[in-house]
Amino acid sequence: MHVLILSQIFPPDMGGGATRAYNVAKGLVLNGVQVTVVAGFPHYPTGDVPKHLRKRALAVEYVDGFKVIRTWVLPIPSKGLVNRMILFASFILSAIFPILSIGNKIDVVFSSNPQVFAIFPALLYKVRYRCPIVLNVDDLWPEDPIDLGLIRSGIMKRIGRLAAKIAYNIADIITPISPGYTAVICGKYGVDPSKVHVVRAGVDLYKFRVLTSKRGDRVFRVLYSGAFSVAYDFDQVLLAAKKLENEGVEFILQGGGELAPYLKAKVEEFGLRNVKIVDKILSRDEVAELLAEADALILPLKDFGRPYLGISSKLYEYQAVGKPIICCADGQMVEYVRETSSGIVVKPRDHEALAKSVLHLRNNPELARELGKNGRKYVEENLSLEKIGRKMIQLLNTILKH
Repeated sequence: MHVLILSQIFPPDMGGGATRAYNVAKGLVLNGVQVTVVAGFPHYPTGDVPKHLRKRALAVEYVDGFKVIRTWVLPIPSKGLVNRMILFASFILSAIFPILSIGNKIDVVFSSNPQVFAIFPALLYKVRYRCPIVLNVDDLWPEDPIDLGLIRSGIMKRIGRLAAKIAYNIADIITPISPGYTAVICGKYGVDPSKVHVVRAGVDLYKFRVLTSKRGDRVFRVLYSGAFSVAYDFDQVLLAAKKLENEGVEFILQGGGELAPYLKAKVEEFGLRNVKIVDKILSRDEVAELLAEADALILPLKDFGRPYLGISSKLYEYQAVGKPIICCADGQMVEYVRETSSGIVVKPRDHEALAKSVLHLRNNPELARELGKNGRKYVEENLSLEKIGRKMIQLLNTILKH
């Protein structure tokens, strides 16, 4: 079987979409499937395309047993709706460039990201190779951008919903990463539930693993790692840090994105000595090591005004390194953390409850170890890349039979 994955963002790019596409590719390869990835040049979220690629249309590399064909995207930051739409358009166009050079046979196209829009180049590959399309859903589009205030125009909302309806109905199978998405996809867009199958993002357990800490200090370190995007409420974290200034607690925020200048300004404004901003993109190995060195890991989601329906792939990475999670959210992620007994739940915007939770974990090391142990055990038993790949193959074989 030969699977083609279309993914605008792909490691070393940050973000759940990049992680999801890589994990599917690696999981399939581990199960003996041939994989080719068509991805944009590295650019997310800063727009910093490597200089040696900026004047090229294509570049080919080999990663962990599969081929990656990199295609042109504009070197602009993923900031605001206009920039995002320009990046979507540039990849939708350039993703078609390799269509005649991939080979004689593709069995399945996995349309990963940009959300719903990747269906359009996928459709051309479907016609060219007479193969089915699997549509991945990492985030609900346009619902999530609307909730975040990125889409406000009535016309843009209608265009977004039309694109989603087209994508969901063209796809042969839809694989949302969270069960919370199913009701929206089926109920709002009239999709047959029989073609919607939840496949969680999974985690690379060889890369993200439990390590013995090399730290010699007694500071209790709380870490966030990921994109500095508008989906997260970093004010809650900074206010909690202010409250814990003299408690031997340090907060580290590692990542990059549009909120980086805001975070630095806020840290300076509050005079926070116990907050460290690591504003640079790290390799996945470096991220794994950084997570393993922390005492607790935090996921501070913004208050969406409704229960959040998605599940961030960073949750699985947090669990894989065996650390307790502090989940500031309401919705699917809260349910998941509770079901797996891997962390503490805090309401969004409640910085005082967040500060108390940090102290509770610091003062109860046995509890922290138990929560971390539970999380690692769960992902080992359910969410390894091999198991996610096996589940994906079962779905692919089903559509190929039909």
